Order: sequence, then structure tokens, then C-alpha cells
Amino acid sequence: MKTALSIAGSDCSGGAGIQADLKTFSAHGVFGMTVVTSIVAENTFTVVEYQDARPDIIEKQIDAVFDDIPPDSVKIGMLSCRETMAAVAGRLAALKPRNLVVDPVMYAKNGCALMDPSAIDALISLIVPLADVITPNIPEAEKIAGMEIASRDDMREAARRIRAMGCRAVVVKGGHSSGDAVDVLFDGAEFFEFPAPRIDTKHTHGTGCTFSSAIASNLALGFSVNDAVGRAKAYISAAIAGAPGLGKGNGPVHHFHELYKNHFGESR
Repeated sequence: MKTALSIAGSDCSGGAGIQADLKTFSAHGVFGMTVVTSIVAENTFTVVEYQDARPDIIEKQIDAVFDDIPPDSVKIGMLSCRETMAAVAGRLAALKPRNLVVDPVMYAKNGCALMDPSAIDALISLIVPLADVITPNIPEAEKIAGMEIASRDDMREAARRIRAMGCRAVVVKGGHSSGDAVDVLFDGAEFFEFPAPRIDTKHTHGTGCTFSSAIASNLALGFSVNDAVGRAKAYISAAIAGAPGLGKGNGPVHHFHELYKNHFGESR
């Protein structure tokens, strides 16, 4: 069985963070493991508060996983401050994992901040160069690339700028744009576009976490970056379409939509 590790924050409401990552890994038949960077008290409409794990505890969690079950892929999610980033970057630079996917989480779906804005320079210098794939949405790509994104050409230019920071491939997600949701992948040589009809729903809590962990799952399974992104796009689109409608705000997607459809005949 292939394995994947999520290094991210914990979402007590179950729709994002390591909970979403574990569900996504399982939905792809991949054994999931976690390193908790922050404990987040949140639900579908607000982030109440979060508490960061100590850097040494983060390092020890990473070492415990790699000492026993080295992962076939690693997904990095919420890193709220430069101390957390330094701890993660230091261990991963030494361990050199394969198939490292970075979701540069800056805000929850409800707009609440999950990263200290002053830590963006640390994200760029410490985390971005480690990534085989980085998956910013448009607001995140604007912050990292230092530019405004108002068109598909802008998405491509932002991808170029971010890739020049040292990562292998960039996916600028189009969920915050208008029209169809088109994601733009740049691998340093070519651009690829992954379109999907925009789904009229507010239930998109955890989509970024889920999409990036789906890419990590597919990379662990041996797919190329291009194929992993395409498969992840199809997975997240179906998960959004099958969202169970839970919560008072932006509800979670349905991570097990295929399982439920095949075994129960419906989404429950």
C-alpha cells in the first residue's frame, strides 16, 4: 500500500486540514499519516482560535513518521508562522521526501487568517523551494508572486514567477475567478489548463486541502504531475458537486462520493 503524510493544521469540524487530508488519502486507497502543526478551533463559518504546536514537537512528529513508515508523498498545509516553517523546512530538507505538495494556506474559506502575514517571506524562502507542486489559489498566488491577477494570462505570469522561486511545478487554482473554474499548471516548460464547470454552491470548505492531498495521493500512486493534477481536479469537482450540505456556513465537500455512490447508490 502506498503512503502519504500530511503536515498541516487540525480542523475540529472535519472539513479541512488534516481531517480532510486523511479522508482524501483514504478515498484514493493511500495510507495516511499526519504531523499536526496547529490545533484550530473552527467550524464552517468562523475560526475561533488556533494554537501552534511547538517547533520541536513538529520536528519529532516528522522524524517519528520517517523513522518507521517513510511516505511516498508529503502534503504541506497550514504553517501559521515562520517558526513552524523553519521546523518543517529543516527536517524535510534533511529527509528529502519524494512528491512534496505544498498548499500555501493563508486564509480559511470564511476569510479568517491562518498565516501570519509577516511570514510570507519565510514561506517563499523556506517552503516554496522544497515543493514538487505548489497549489495557490488566486489570492495566495497574488501574495506570493507580488502581483494582481485579473485574467488567465495573469495566472500564467504568476505561475512563472512562483516557479522561479525554486519549486518544480505550480498550479494556480481558478476557483476565485469568474466563469468556469480553470486551474493553470506550469511545469517550467509548458502550461496546461484544467477546466471544470463552476458549481453554484457555498459548500466549499476544505477544497484547497482536499485538492492538494488528492494530488499528493496520485503522485504516491505513481502518476505524473500532469495526470495527478487532472485526476485531482476531477475528484474535487465531484466532491463539491456531492457536498452533503452540512453546517451553517461554507459546508464541507463529500470526500467519499464515489464510495457512497457505488456502495449505497446515493450520496448520504
